[in-house]
Amino acid sequence: MERIKKMTYRELYEVLLEEHRQVFAAQDEVQLESMMKLIIKAARIFVTGCGREGIAARSFAMRLMHLGKETHWLWDDTTPGMQKGDLFIVVNGSGKIGHINYLLDQAGKTGVSRLVITGAPLERTPQEAEYSLFVPACVYKGSDMRVVKSFQPMGNLFEQHLFLLFDIVIVLLTDKMNLTNGQMESRHRNIE
Repeated sequence: MERIKKMTYRELYEVLLEEHRQVFAAQDEVQLESMMKLIIKAARIFVTGCGREGIAARSFAMRLMHLGKETHWLWDDTTPGMQKGDLFIVVNGSGKIGHINYLLDQAGKTGVSRLVITGAPLERTPQEAEYSLFVPACVYKGSDMRVVKSFQPMGNLFEQHLFLLFDIVIVLLTDKMNLTNGQMESRHRNIE
């Protein structure tokens, strides 16, 4: 939706909150449950993404580590090789980011399970992965007409929504894994 008039701060956050409410309401909870089962089952987890959605993905990787899952951000030099039993979580909003396609292809050769989180599930990357999670929020250069439209620029809605959705997933996983906030906090970096 195009902004047709200047908005006040209050009008702006009300519209923004409504967009997120619509995305949450449209989220496929069966896909979300499948994603959580994959995370719980995974021996190790590898995460990647780029741009602002990659920043959201990296924050999710941190919280997965706080849950006690061995988690690696793909671009770190200390990241080990992938193998069968591992899970590769790829955030690719448009579903067609070239170097992400390459990483998915290479990961497929290792026997790892691949999960793509996207706003365009019919594009190449999510179609080639074993699993996908469709986040129905407007993405930059997206092609899926089912997404919630946004007055915001580019992929703002998708990128913002990832932070919220990932935090909800972590809270749900904390419960499913019988963990406490204290146990998570005990894994936080302790030399700050």
